[in-house]
Amino acid sequence: MTTTPAAGPGHEPGTFREDWLEGLADAYARTVRRVPDTFGVVGRHAPRPGKVAVVIGGGSGHYPAFAGLVGPGLADAAAVGDVFASPSAEQVYRTARAADGGAGVLFSYGNYAGDVMHFGLAARRLAAEGTDVRTVLVTDDVASGPPPVAGQEVDPSRDRRGVAGDFFVFKVAGAAAERGDDLAAVARAAEHANAMTRTFGAAFAGCTLPGAGEPLFTVDAGTTELGMGIHGEPGLRTTRHLTAAELADALVDNLLQELPEPPAGNDGRVAVLLNGLGRTKYEEMFVVYRQVNRRLRAAGLRPHRPEVGEFVTSFDMAGVSLSVMLLDDELAALYDAPCDTPAFRSLPGEHTEAADLRPSVPAPAAAPSAPGTDLPATAALQAALDLIAAHEDELGRLDAVAGDGDHGIGIVRGLRAAVRAARTAEPGPAADPRSAGAALLAAGLALADASGGASGALYGTLLAETGAVLTRADGFSTALFADAADAAQRAVSELGGARVGDKTMLDALDPFRAELHARAGEPLPGAWKAAAQSATRAAAATADLTPSRGRAARMGPLGHGHPDPGATSLALLLTATADHLDR
Repeated sequence: MTTTPAAGPGHEPGTFREDWLEGLADAYARTVRRVPDTFGVVGRHAPRPGKVAVVIGGGSGHYPAFAGLVGPGLADAAAVGDVFASPSAEQVYRTARAADGGAGVLFSYGNYAGDVMHFGLAARRLAAEGTDVRTVLVTDDVASGPPPVAGQEVDPSRDRRGVAGDFFVFKVAGAAAERGDDLAAVARAAEHANAMTRTFGAAFAGCTLPGAGEPLFTVDAGTTELGMGIHGEPGLRTTRHLTAAELADALVDNLLQELPEPPAGNDGRVAVLLNGLGRTKYEEMFVVYRQVNRRLRAAGLRPHRPEVGEFVTSFDMAGVSLSVMLLDDELAALYDAPCDTPAFRSLPGEHTEAADLRPSVPAPAAAPSAPGTDLPATAALQAALDLIAAHEDELGRLDAVAGDGDHGIGIVRGLRAAVRAARTAEPGPAADPRSAGAALLAAGLALADASGGASGALYGTLLAETGAVLTRADGFSTALFADAADAAQRAVSELGGARVGDKTMLDALDPFRAELHARAGEPLPGAWKAAAQSATRAAAATADLTPSRGRAARMGPLGHGHPDPGATSLALLLTATADHLDR
C-alpha cells in the first residue's frame, strides 16, 4: 500500500477552515451554500417546511465528512470545526437554525468528547427556544472500546468512537427525513443503523496538518497499525507491513467477531464501505476490496451496494477502514434511496444487489512440462524470464531515471505470460522453425497483453515478427535468425517511430542484427553468443546517449549517464538465449 509522503499546496493555518469552506461552496454552489457568518454549510434544498432537519458535523480534515455529505436525501446541514476539533456550540446552533424547517432537528455526529459537549450545548439552547431536538451518536469503531455486554447498556460517552460508519448512519437518517418521517422515526432509524454498523481500520503512515512542518503522528516504517483512530489514537496492535490480501483478512477478521445479532428479516445482506483515509490510492483499495468481497461471501454475507472510496479521511493519512452495516428491508430501502451531495450521489432505480455475477475467468494454466523438457522457443523464453527477473529491480531503477520505474515489473510480467502462451502453442516433439515460430507469435501477443504500455507493445512486436519469419522456414540457421532480426527491427522502428541512436531497445537490437549477418555462415550457438555480446556492449553504451523518443525525451540531459532500460533488458534476453543455445 502507498506510504510515501503526499505533497500539496501550502496552507495558511489561521484561515484554513474559512478558505476551504468557501472553496467548497463556490465549487458546489448548485448543492450547498454557506451559512452566513458561520463555519457551516446548508443544502440548497433546506430549510423545507415540515421536514426534519438532519444536521451533522465535526472537525476539518475528514472530508467528505462532513460538509461533503450535505444535499437532498442526506444531511441538510453540517457544522465544521477547526482541524480535528469540534465546531463550537455557537456554530452548531447557527447551522441548525439555518436548516430547521419546523419539524425538529436531528443531530448526528461521531462520539468524541468535544462534539458531545458542543452539540449538546447547542441542543439545549434550541430546546429552550422551543425546537424539538434528538441526538444520535455514531459509535461504530470496534477498536476504540469494549463490545457491548448482554444485559448491560454501553455508555457511549465512555466507549466507542464514530468513524467511517458515520456515512451509513447519516445516509439512513437523511433518507428517513426525506421521505417525511417525523423526528422520532428519523431518530429510531438512525439509532438502528448505528446499532447494526461496525468499523475497523488500519494505518501505514500518519498525517501532517496544514502549515505544520512535521507529521501530527507517525507509524513506524515497515509496519501497519491495526485499529488506529482517525486522529492518530493508538490502535490495538502494531504488525509488520501487510500485503493487500493480508490487510483485507485483518479487516474482515476483526469485524466478523464484532457483528451484532442480525436484525429480523436479514438474509445475509450487508452494506459495505471500504474507506480510504486520505493517501491510499483507489486502485490499491480495489485490490483490497477484491479479497474483502471474497471473505465476506465465504462467511455467508451478501455485499449490498458496496462502496470503495473516501468518505471519512484524515488529511494525508495512509490507510483504510472497513465498515459493515447489517441490513433488513427497512435499512436497505433507506440506504438505497436517492441523494445528491458534493461527495456522494445515489440515483433512483440503481441496481442495488452486488450479486457475484462476474464471468468465470480461469487462472493461467500451470506449465505442463517438467524442467528441462521445454521445446526450443519455450525454453529460450524461460531462460530469458529467469535472467531478466533476476535484474528486475535494476531495470526499474534505470526506468525511474526518466520514466515511471515499471519497466522491470512489466517485462517480467509479460515474459511470464509469454512462456505460458509458448508452451501451449509450441506443438509436437519435433523441433523445427515452424513450431518455434508459432510459439513466438503466440508469446508476442501474450507479452503485449500482460505487460501493457509501450515496452510491452514493442517487445510483443519483436517476438511476433521473429516468429512470423520462422514460420516460413525449413531449418534453423544463423542466416535465418539474421533475417528475423531484420524483420523485428523494421517492425519495432515503424511501430515506435524510433531510429538507432534515439536511446531505445533498437540500439541493442541493431548491433545484434549486424553481428548475426556478419557470421551468417557460422553455427548458430557461437554466432548468437557473439551477437549477444555486441548487444550487451551497445546497451551499456546507451548511457552516453540522450533520449530522443518517448517520455524520456522530454527529460533532456537527465537521461544522460544511465543505460536505456529497454536496451538493457533486450541485451539480457539475448544473453539468456545465447547461454541456452550453448548448452
